[in-house]
Amino acid sequence: MPAEKTPLVTMRLDKWLWVARFFKTRSLATQAIEHGRVKLNGERVKPAREVRSGDRLHLHVGDFEWTITVRALAMQRGPAPVAQALYAEDAASQARRQAQVNDRKLAASPAAAIKGRPTKRDRRLIHRFTGD
Repeated sequence: MPAEKTPLVTMRLDKWLWVARFFKTRSLATQAIEHGRVKLNGERVKPAREVRSGDRLHLHVGDFEWTITVRALAMQRGPAPVAQALYAEDAASQARRQAQVNDRKLAASPAAAIKGRPTKRDRRLIHRFTGD
């Protein structure tokens, strides 16, 4: 008879971050934890630290900061909708990230700061203006 699968109670932090799709690989999750970009319940931890449902995580991923609560654990990495069900983001964290996204959209393009060849968008505007 096959053994029944028991639900997970704990899981390694680096593996959970990978399963929840915050990082593309477990090694990137491990590096982020080691560099102090991930805090579990307000403390710096090691990648092998066990995470449980109800734990609070503070993450720095790229330019964004996340404050989340672990809702569930999963055996393996799945599609994005499944991964998003593994955590709940704080309202303040979500508002802060949305403000960063809006600021980024309003900011000037990095290509605009560089003098030289026009970008594809610039060329289209030039052609539209000159009628070519």
